[in-house]
Amino acid sequence: MFIHIFASSNLYTMIILYPEHRSYSIRYILLFLALVALTGSASSVSPSAISVSDLRCENLIRPHAIDNLRPHFSWKTTYSKGQMQQVYYEVQVASDSLSLRKNALADLWGSGKVKSGASVMIPYAGKPLTSRSLCYWRVRVWNAKGEVSAWSDIERFGVGIIDNESIQGDYIGLATVQSPLLRKGFFLDQLKTSFLHINSLGYYEVYINGTKVGDDVLSPAVSHLDKRSIITTYDISTYLRQGENEIVLWLGTGWYKPTTGFDVKFDGALVKAQLDVLEKNKRWTTLLTTDASWQGSASGYSDTGTWRALQFGGERVEAGLNPVDMKKGTLDSRSWQGVQVVEIPPHIASPQMTEPNKIQQTFTPKAIKQLNDSTWLVDMGKALNGWFEIALSGLKEKQEVVLAYSDFLDQEGNFLDQGQQDIYIAAGRNAEVFRNRFNHHAFQYVRVSNLSTAPKAEDIKAYLIHTDFKTTSSFSCSDPDLNAIHDMIQYTMRCLSFSGYMVDCPHLERAGYGGDGISSTNTLQTMYAVSPLYTNWLQAWADTMREGGSLPHVAPNPGAGGGGPYWCSFMIMASWRTYVNYNDPRLIQRYYPQMKQWLSYVDEYTVEGLLQRWPDTKYRDWFLGDWLAPAGVDSGNPSSISLVNNCTVSECFATMEKIAATLGETQDAKMFAERRDQLNELLHHRFFDAVENTYSTGSQLDMTYPMLVGVTPSDRFEQVKNKLYSTTAEKHQNHIAVGLVGVPILTQWAIENGAADFMYTMLKQRDYPGYLHMIDQGASTTWEYWNGERSRIHNCYNGIGTWFYQALGGIRVDEKKPGYQHVRISPQIPKGVTWVKSTIDSPYGPVGVDWTLEQDKLRMQVAIPVGSSATVVAPDNMQLSKVNGTVRHGQSIKIENGIHNIEMSVHSENH
Repeated sequence: MFIHIFASSNLYTMIILYPEHRSYSIRYILLFLALVALTGSASSVSPSAISVSDLRCENLIRPHAIDNLRPHFSWKTTYSKGQMQQVYYEVQVASDSLSLRKNALADLWGSGKVKSGASVMIPYAGKPLTSRSLCYWRVRVWNAKGEVSAWSDIERFGVGIIDNESIQGDYIGLATVQSPLLRKGFFLDQLKTSFLHINSLGYYEVYINGTKVGDDVLSPAVSHLDKRSIITTYDISTYLRQGENEIVLWLGTGWYKPTTGFDVKFDGALVKAQLDVLEKNKRWTTLLTTDASWQGSASGYSDTGTWRALQFGGERVEAGLNPVDMKKGTLDSRSWQGVQVVEIPPHIASPQMTEPNKIQQTFTPKAIKQLNDSTWLVDMGKALNGWFEIALSGLKEKQEVVLAYSDFLDQEGNFLDQGQQDIYIAAGRNAEVFRNRFNHHAFQYVRVSNLSTAPKAEDIKAYLIHTDFKTTSSFSCSDPDLNAIHDMIQYTMRCLSFSGYMVDCPHLERAGYGGDGISSTNTLQTMYAVSPLYTNWLQAWADTMREGGSLPHVAPNPGAGGGGPYWCSFMIMASWRTYVNYNDPRLIQRYYPQMKQWLSYVDEYTVEGLLQRWPDTKYRDWFLGDWLAPAGVDSGNPSSISLVNNCTVSECFATMEKIAATLGETQDAKMFAERRDQLNELLHHRFFDAVENTYSTGSQLDMTYPMLVGVTPSDRFEQVKNKLYSTTAEKHQNHIAVGLVGVPILTQWAIENGAADFMYTMLKQRDYPGYLHMIDQGASTTWEYWNGERSRIHNCYNGIGTWFYQALGGIRVDEKKPGYQHVRISPQIPKGVTWVKSTIDSPYGPVGVDWTLEQDKLRMQVAIPVGSSATVVAPDNMQLSKVNGTVRHGQSIKIENGIHNIEMSVHSENH
């Protein structure tokens, strides 16, 4: 259980994040002395009321190997005496933790007492770091009263194999063997800090002296394998022993197959590895690398799919050929042969900059149903992406148990074959266990065939797997329907975000589509701490750029993927949103040149001011506007496609203006602003019907996108808005009527225009199309189609997730002070909702809003962390009446960190 606490002098808000990642906001009113009694006296914990915690380097916790020589440091500050502002900070970085513990001078960087309130992404400014260096750091802060915190705990970071260094060794494997065991013994005369760097082109597991290293699974993260592979690094010091040691690498091909579309020259799994030990002079010595001296043994594991769309297959496990454990005696009994050293095309190998995949939650069956004498249907009760495990007994040698997976049943309750299937070939032991290893499935239902004895519920488990990011949000309100929609979307995000990217669906395509990704980026980044995930994913996008700035619709990009300009805009929009939501400037700094290159490519296909259809290529096809809108919406109309795509270009120009201004590129910023204005004027002229007050087809997307990006002149805005409302009511019977692109656009427009009743009315519809329709049909995750066709774990319609926080909770980040340094608090209250509790754990700490509406009074408690401030704005029909017990009037008030109790009342003229 993870607990975040932020405090004023007599009031504490506690956010408890449970292991299953359901989060709840619990408010406690406590006397300060009671809290001290609970936590221990101040003197026994710290000499100061200020504490510093949650230290991160490059937004990662204790990374073993970062990919650059100028890292960034972040921390969170709490204060037990009320409000405070950080006035100074001091960072120390050393090559030895003992020197910091003894308060000796930091040999790498002592920042000194820096006058600054910054605590997020502070750049390193010390002595030049080097590849393969290990560093320790700590921080302390001062407030305006002169109070200083104790030094934080000492944290550690490593610099990976970078800066003109390459990972040593050879790529080794066994030809035509998808899943070999690779083995090597080595000797240690004494124990030292030891790091193992693994550059596997597919999945792997690593064992040292019979024990699996780490709890990560399905490593490494994804990359565009034609250009880059990933190096993962482990501190293996505690796994080693003095004298003889042994390392085993168990490989799986993953995406590294000749069938995927990547330029794969070897039919089999490949890996390169390097083991380093740290000497007394703080230099690394390479003790072991992969080479021809290693031994290999074919395991009984193989992957049955091509890993193209709809062909991800599953795993074939011949248990008798797999080791029962990794002990030396067990391994010695196997047949071993010399490995092959393989030359592959030159490419970049760089350290992984996102958290690994880990098992996040374990499910047990809700029901087991017998289908015939030897076939059973297991219902896990909830859809998930991950692994299945079943304990088996009484199987004959070579008996094949077939496990098929599906995320839903048909209308008659029959199992649907989605091409996901594992085959377990028994060893004939008394007790055996099947569990996935180098593939994964998206499923709720598992059909177990050729098993004569009924499986027991206690023998079955399913494991939810995703990138090891943290939950940073909680939401609940008085309307159970809204809670159900929110929880479904929040959980869906966990099923889609793994291996350092986000997919459309985990089982049918498993592709990092830009359109699906950008439509839900703000949702994902509000709900979770995923800056490192975007660091990895945007790196793949940059690697997929072709000559002339052309981008695909998917990254990584092994083959063609359908989409349109909105999909390609991911590089611009996701980089900017990562900066806004996390105050992380690395992506806009790093990829600004590529963003400009892509806009140059857009210019090549712009005719008379408007972007036209560009050509299909072997890595990209289609030219969509919206996608998968409900029946009756003409999203394929050429006029709508042209309008939507050029609104995307307008939005990109506006975003590039902000990026350029942030980076100090003032001339570029001016140019992008002018281009946006010119395009908007042209779009209004070409697509607006002055008689009907509509754009293009008059769909919800065709109406809201022009209003959102500034195409609609101010003197026409109310007429267009009213036309949107009337069309929604009359033509769509108050239903949502947009698809993948339209959901986030409609949501953002509703938030910015205070259209809470409009959105609430649509969300409350229980029939097709709508979120409650999904839930009433048993959905635990959102669907690909509004009618439930094809995939029911999908990323089409999750852009609505921001509405719960930005509209109902009223928490909106200020783009000019990113990362929630400044927050606008202005809840939107639809008729029918009487209370909301919402929390976003920002880079500075939790921002919380709890409000209750009672007749003509709105009572609100707002929590702001140290390092942040907020402007609280009353709803249009209300005004302030009290702030922290003091009478205050007006529409808005600025507040600093701490807990604030605010009352508002309806304007007298509105009674």
